[in-house]
Amino acid sequence: MTGSERQRTAIVTGGSSGIGFAIASRLVEDGYRVAIVGRDAGRLEAAVARLGNAAIGQAADLSVRRDAASAVAAIVARWPRIDVLVNNAGAVFTRRTVTPDGVEATFAVNHLAGFLLTELLLDRLRESAPSRIVFTSSEGHQGGTLDLDDIGFEHGYSIMRAYSRSKLANVLTARHLARRLAGSGVTVTSLHPGAIATNIWSGAPWFARPVLAIAKRRMEPPAVGGSRLAYLAASPEVEGATGGYYDHNRLRDPSRLARDDALGDRLYAVSAGLVGLAGTTR
Repeated sequence: MTGSERQRTAIVTGGSSGIGFAIASRLVEDGYRVAIVGRDAGRLEAAVARLGNAAIGQAADLSVRRDAASAVAAIVARWPRIDVLVNNAGAVFTRRTVTPDGVEATFAVNHLAGFLLTELLLDRLRESAPSRIVFTSSEGHQGGTLDLDDIGFEHGYSIMRAYSRSKLANVLTARHLARRLAGSGVTVTSLHPGAIATNIWSGAPWFARPVLAIAKRRMEPPAVGGSRLAYLAASPEVEGATGGYYDHNRLRDPSRLARDDALGDRLYAVSAGLVGLAGTTR
């Protein structure tokens, strides 16, 4: 098989449902082999069955460093090349929750999981260039704050403050990586996939659920969000584009804080320490 005929490969986290499953489906339709990473083994098995022989499932709780490292090792051992990494796993928590690694869970799932996977896969992505990394952020990052001395909200936790912070971290991380990987052939982007009807807010406080149920009726289906992820992951229209934040397939300016590249550099150093990769500059 020649290089032009080689089957392309992609990893999608949070790929067993919602927009993660939607982009996995799109990529399979476009001829990719796709590894979907998810926490629930039953849902993962069902998703792989729906996607067919082009998909594999990798069960992992990405909020746990050991699980993330094991998932990467399993996929790397199976695939000599990786063309696309979509960091899409997400969660929210009504009450402040701490992972087994001692990290606030929203930040761990929504930011650190993608951060760690990317770092562990970076050499393979470089070797596979041209390749792409996509982070699922949110318009919610606009309200995000970032206190590096209390990154896990030991004080003042709320579900929306934690969510917005994690989504701000996604944009900052994508911009940092884009600068760091400039000239390598690896591009990095982030996006707001739209107001999509998924189950991420099923853990919202009881008093917010009626409002969310009404809002959900006006939301777009997961397939629409998946198509926007696929645009950044595979479309020739954005080939070579890096560092940008997209909304409805259009390049947009993220928030003022998200454009603070010095803050992004500091966040990257703190994140590396939290996942046990302090000092990484590869």
